[in-house]
Amino acid sequence: TKTLHNFLKQKLQLMSKLPSDPLIIQYETFLNEKLRGDLERLGQQLDYNYKEITEYLELQIMLNKTREFEDEGYKTRVDLGSNFYARAVTGPVGSIMVCVGLGVFVEMKRCEALKFIERKIGLLEEMVTELKKNSAKVKANIKIVLGILRELQFGSNKQDC
Repeated sequence: TKTLHNFLKQKLQLMSKLPSDPLIIQYETFLNEKLRGDLERLGQQLDYNYKEITEYLELQIMLNKTREFEDEGYKTRVDLGSNFYARAVTGPVGSIMVCVGLGVFVEMKRCEALKFIERKIGLLEEMVTELKKNSAKVKANIKIVLGILRELQFGSNKQDC
């Protein structure tokens, strides 16, 4: 019963320490508001960049597939949305309009568009790499803060020699 009494006493001390320690509250606030918010924003930026890469890759594939029909045109189906398709016939394709960012479209020849797409994909991949590094840093900071909180709340499990 003495052991149980000591155990319960320690638990009560820990429980009374948790909500009132301003340092713990400060770390929890920093963790929940700053670090987790940063991680969520980085995740959203990663998703956006992956979407952009996918769209440019699709355009690149389409340009490569339609290369043989450049002079005479071709028949295709166009997605109108919600998996609604319409038949389309194109004429000879001399140039295409490519979105270069910020809603700006530039008319380019096929070879110019392919070069632009390769550069744009490269830049987006560099951005993804940087975002992944930043995400890893934020995750490491979250682990550090969680370790500090665990230490503050439950004390060190290590015994001093």
